[in-house]
Amino acid sequence: MRVAVTNAKGQLTELVRRAEAGEEVVLTRHGLAVVRLVPVEAVVAPEARRKLLEAIRSSGAAKTRPGESAARSQDFLYNADGLPG
Repeated sequence: MRVAVTNAKGQLTELVRRAEAGEEVVLTRHGLAVVRLVPVEAVVAPEARRKLLEAIRSSGAAKTRPGESAARSQDFLYNADGLPG
């Protein structure tokens, strides 16, 4: 939705509601876009962030397989002298 700045003055509350709902609201001056109204992202509480990170870590740990480390995964490409084999 594009609205002229002069017209937006009287309907700012409605424009903010629309932007919060996800609608793109662009304010124009002389037909050119000058401002876009977007909602502010919610701040995540520290405890919720901690729980999320723990869930991600445990999910990643469950997907790993025991075996050779990544540091040694390319060793088969080289001989005992460290040259390409």
